[in-house]
Amino acid sequence: MRSEPSSRSTGTDAEERAWRYLEQQGLVTVERNFHSRRGEIDLIMRDGDTLVFIEVRFRSSSRFGTAAESVTLTKQRRIIDAARYFLSCRKQWIEHNCRFDVLAISGQAQQDVEWIRDAFRLP
Repeated sequence: MRSEPSSRSTGTDAEERAWRYLEQQGLVTVERNFHSRRGEIDLIMRDGDTLVFIEVRFRSSSRFGTAAESVTLTKQRRIIDAARYFLSCRKQWIEHNCRFDVLAISGQAQQDVEWIRDAFRLP
């Protein structure tokens, strides 16, 4: 009897796939799964001299909206707050340009990858 994978393991698999994909594109890992009471950032990477805060989203179906559409304004604010906290704790990055990207993965086999650079900005 085969059981369905949990949403946690599916999310972890999607984050791993996103991380590998972005490294293949030339980004360099700074930190993964940064947690604070303000929020979580899935991936923090460097793209040249730019520090990139990346939200990874996965949807097996677009029945309730696409993976990219699931990054709501509320979610964006949480990511921005967590990024501000990260920069206050890791002062070596404070002078770098920053960008917020979304890596949206969709399909049952996580076959479709959409990298949205500069997906949202500070208000």
